[in-house]
Amino acid sequence: MSNIKRFVINKATANLSIFDENGEQDSSKVTKLSFEYLRVFAPTDDKGQPISSPPKVFHKKQVQLLKIESVAKHGYRFIFDDNHSNIYSDDYLKLLATEYQHRWQHYIEHTGKAINSREATIEIKELK
Repeated sequence: MSNIKRFVINKATANLSIFDENGEQDSSKVTKLSFEYLRVFAPTDDKGQPISSPPKVFHKKQVQLLKIESVAKHGYRFIFDDNHSNIYSDDYLKLLATEYQHRWQHYIEHTGKAINSREATIEIKELK
């Protein structure tokens, strides 16, 4: 992926399509990444620290990507509905696409416990 031309946010499938110069001519070369994958493998955590491996972000299966803003030469700010935003460079998006199978499999292996589930957590409060 080089020279990103455009993004398409598909909320129905919870995927982001990334079109570069190759994808503009051949739709089979369009990169598609899920919102969950992009959120879990954000370049930094909520405190601005680089994400560790495996990431310590869970419960993001239903996360939505709300919008993308250009941040000049730095890349693109992705804004998610869980109040997280992060800047993704062209190179980092390429890395995420290239390493998708390995990263996703590794992540799935670490989500086997309820505390590390992919499912959203539901806060339950007892009313008196």
